[in-house]
Amino acid sequence: MMFPLVRDCAASGIPVTRTCKVLGFSTQVYNKWLRAPVSNRDWDDAYVINAAFDIHQNDPEYGYRFISDELKDAGVRASERRVWRLCSQQQLWSRFSKKKGRSFKAGPPVHDDLVERQFRANQSDALWLTDITEHHTREGKLYLCAIKDVHSNRIVGYSMDERMTASLAVTALRNATRMRNPEGTIVHSDRGSQFRSTMFVRTLKVHGLSGSMGRVGACGDNAAMESFFALLQKNVLNRQTWDTREDLRLAIITWIEGNYHRKRRQRRLGCLTPIEFETLQQRAKAA
Repeated sequence: MMFPLVRDCAASGIPVTRTCKVLGFSTQVYNKWLRAPVSNRDWDDAYVINAAFDIHQNDPEYGYRFISDELKDAGVRASERRVWRLCSQQQLWSRFSKKKGRSFKAGPPVHDDLVERQFRANQSDALWLTDITEHHTREGKLYLCAIKDVHSNRIVGYSMDERMTASLAVTALRNATRMRNPEGTIVHSDRGSQFRSTMFVRTLKVHGLSGSMGRVGACGDNAAMESFFALLQKNVLNRQTWDTREDLRLAIITWIEGNYHRKRRQRRLGCLTPIEFETLQQRAKAA
């Protein structure tokens, strides 16, 4: 853009007509820019870029197609090709986009490891674990983020969506805080971008929770949640082929609330269900 140069030269006493002639455009074009230095299109692009940046910051694994979908959900009108152009200009690439021969590395932790593989708690809401799993339907994948209380093994919060976003993890966390009203609870996760997102970290802080993250490749960090996901796989997912996400979502909710919490007895809990175990713990405190 040479128009600012013409303006600077004019301020130095050089005639506008002479500068425009040297640079190869008419004074009419310059005067039009001078009346509106930033076009409406530029303003619109800036708005789209700002919204796209916020989405990418929360979910850096996803590229322009995902950003385009999120913009539509937020009411921002922009074609997929326009989103691609603007993301390319701003280098908003998916973190999974990599050249041949390069390997993917987990992102840096945003929390210290406050658990250090000691997955035990002496009371409810002292330590929560969270992770995300995916399941297939004929419509496409359904993602589940679950939060488990280590003391009672109860699933204190969960959420499901067709995309694995930061919002998925944040919704599960908000559901858990509404149900339990915890104070100072440690929330331990892996280094997935959903749990490292600005949105998730902010939600932890707002509710007075302490984030914790394990090491890369630490299998023990996932084992506690994987035991729940394995039960879900065996008792729900493997029972049939699911046609729609809604069918699977309702089946998962029914199994968690009706079977896992209220019927499935666990040896670690003295052959009690999570609901029975917590009820006895509450009565003992009240006595």
